[in-house]
Amino acid sequence: MPKFIETTESGIAITGESTGSKGIGVKGEGAAVGVRGDGKSWHGVAGLSESTTGGAGVYGKNTGVGTGVMGESDTWMGVYGKTNSTKGGAGVMGEGALGGVIGKSTKWNGVYGETEGIENEPAGVWGEHKGAGVGVKAKSKDGAGLVANSQTNVAIHAETQSPANAAIAAYNLNPAGLGAAIYAEKKGAVGHAGFFVGDVHITKTLVVDGDVVLSNADCAEEFDVVNDEPVEPGMVMVLGANGILEPCQAAYDKRVAGVISGAGTYKPGIVLDKRPSSTNRQPIALMGKVYCMVDADYGAISAGDLLTSSDTIGHAMRADDPFHAFGAVIGKALQSLTSGRGLIPVLVSNR
Repeated sequence: MPKFIETTESGIAITGESTGSKGIGVKGEGAAVGVRGDGKSWHGVAGLSESTTGGAGVYGKNTGVGTGVMGESDTWMGVYGKTNSTKGGAGVMGEGALGGVIGKSTKWNGVYGETEGIENEPAGVWGEHKGAGVGVKAKSKDGAGLVANSQTNVAIHAETQSPANAAIAAYNLNPAGLGAAIYAEKKGAVGHAGFFVGDVHITKTLVVDGDVVLSNADCAEEFDVVNDEPVEPGMVMVLGANGILEPCQAAYDKRVAGVISGAGTYKPGIVLDKRPSSTNRQPIALMGKVYCMVDADYGAISAGDLLTSSDTIGHAMRADDPFHAFGAVIGKALQSLTSGRGLIPVLVSNR
């Protein structure tokens, strides 16, 4: 039976005890409220459990259509949960076949999470799906679906180990919409709105309103080249049978196509007609600077000299005969070579 006690400032008005393993200390029944506790300066109802097997301090269950436990406050928290556990216990935990925890608010956050922890990379709000579903989903009718902000680190960090899927996928599903699937803006004159480490693949038109700045040197186009003899960057190539390129081996050859790009410190800035092929393909410099194999034994080469093909396989030489050079010029030498063979930079200007 309950014990009625004359309460002092810190006393208890009613206590109930049960010695059974599943007995009830205090039970209340009512058409409206079964048990009610009023506290003037502290808890209205306090529940304490000393169970070592998972018992609850306060347990509520509703077998009808209502709520198991409900808390309401006029000035502060409706329900407040706290734990001193350092082994993973939560202040408040919810489980459900549909919603584990539901938060609603008419003037503030529906759910708010906060932490000051630094070990094991804790999050203010953590969502994890144990199956193939979504870890955290954000949705808004008219506002932003998700807003992320950081003062000193990345606002959004995404990683995936998927062999086929992207770490971030963005879609604008409005066929008539003008908005981009991804929009990035960088304030100030330094830094970049977008920075990529690795290749970038674009399946449609690339529109640029400003300048295109390329750190590499020449504009090249890929051509099929012969497979039966060695070719390498810097070689002078001429048109062969069926348009397949081969190293030059004749002076003033009007079939000259250009120089294989990529020798020395110059790499192609743009490569045209790049496509998978079962044949051997090489980028041929169309304009810009490229390193070229030259043979100065036909005549010393000075900066500014026009170059043409030579009898030395894959090498250029100084063009001394304007009549024969017409239509066979490779470009203009940017450095000098007094004798022997070498690799010098050339300004490509085929004609």
